[in-house]
Amino acid sequence: MTEKPSRLTSRIDFNKDGKQCDYVQLPHSVHRSAYGWLPVPLVCIKNGEGPTMLLTSGVHGDEYEGQVTLSGLIQEIDPADVTGRIIVLPMANYPAAKAGLRTSPIDELNLNRVFPGQADGSPTLMLAHYMQSVLMPLADYALDLHSGGSSLMYLPTVILRAAEVNKTVQQKIVELGRVFGAPYGFFFPPGQGGGATNMAAAAARGIVPLATEMGGTGQVTPECLRFCEAGVRRVLRHIGVWNGAVGADEQPAVETRMLTAETWESFCYASEDGLFEPMVELGDEVVKGQLAARIHTPETPWRAPAEVHFDASGLVVCKRVPGRTERGDCLFHLGADFDI
Repeated sequence: MTEKPSRLTSRIDFNKDGKQCDYVQLPHSVHRSAYGWLPVPLVCIKNGEGPTMLLTSGVHGDEYEGQVTLSGLIQEIDPADVTGRIIVLPMANYPAAKAGLRTSPIDELNLNRVFPGQADGSPTLMLAHYMQSVLMPLADYALDLHSGGSSLMYLPTVILRAAEVNKTVQQKIVELGRVFGAPYGFFFPPGQGGGATNMAAAAARGIVPLATEMGGTGQVTPECLRFCEAGVRRVLRHIGVWNGAVGADEQPAVETRMLTAETWESFCYASEDGLFEPMVELGDEVVKGQLAARIHTPETPWRAPAEVHFDASGLVVCKRVPGRTERGDCLFHLGADFDI
């Protein structure tokens, strides 16, 4: 069956040399604008023949480190320093990014859970379809920049397994992860995101996919931003698509500690609604059975707080930010040391 063409359009010519900056026009017919479209920023920087890197951020709109990183990169890169093509989508889920929300305020969908999308779907589904049917076929590599957003805080981490890939591709991902130079590399459990993520779609297209989790808290975290900015530039140099000079203030690469969570027991969840009191912090080493948090219920102040314990041992890679929590919210996730 022939795939339907995307309804999204752009004036960018992906085969033209130079730096082109424009918008993907996302159709959006509403009361105030019957034939309107939403402007999703898109940049293509090309010079001659070479590899193509697809850079994305803002897949979740409340994750800011990647958006700042890619905006600065767009301004910095001179096409004369490029060999191949760099395609940049810094606000991939534009409605969510403009609103500062994880999911789109229009259709309430999470862009990173709906790939391959639909040509005739709601705005988020159309964006996913455009990315996988128009942008991904052009790419050899894909780097998707995430953070913890408003609800989580991550240590500076590069994601080395977010999709099912063959051994050769996995080795390339690990190589790029080491080049990125973040303190931590993380292998998610198989099936992360139900196979409907941006990186799963990229992997299905034969692209070498890499992702990050850098900071969060609904802010731009300076330490993670520095790792993100430097890591992206190192990866671009490594694959030979850009030969930009190393800046005097560029964050040096560090040795990456490899971590994994082979089961979902490494994720710690709230057992009930209430106020979350963490008993450990990011970067702490914990053991199975250790007290992770107390959940307080001021609505029934005579009740003792519920205690939540870790179901696995490891390093606290990620921690919840808001104090108010509900049953099923992720409070922490752990990583265990992993030999590749």
